[in-house]
Amino acid sequence: KEWLSKGHGEYREIPSERDFFQEVKESKNVVCHFYRDTTFRCQIMDKHLTVLAKKHVETKFLKLNAEKSPFLCERLRIKVIPTLALVKDGKTQDYVVGFTDLGNTDDFTTETLEWRLGCADIINYR
Repeated sequence: KEWLSKGHGEYREIPSERDFFQEVKESKNVVCHFYRDTTFRCQIMDKHLTVLAKKHVETKFLKLNAEKSPFLCERLRIKVIPTLALVKDGKTQDYVVGFTDLGNTDDFTTETLEWRLGCADIINYR
């Protein structure tokens, strides 16, 4: 219940960089998708993250428009879209950059992404 009250269990967009810091502060595990509206692969990532957000309530799943967050993109050295920033205890621990770790294909499965997030210990993956 506490997780759900903090916005876990759903995949949602945050409006600004300022919101990012607030969201990250109040949850132990956060996956943040830096995306661009015009990038087709971001829509593929959205589809998988929507599924995983419902399945892994222990982690908060967010998305942030990279074009509206230049400071954060520079600070986190985000150069490739889509990039997932994996944040644990307020610190960015790992990144999933593009689809390289996911088999380098647009057809990767939700399970592949789940496994990758599990490797980073950002979700409880068995």
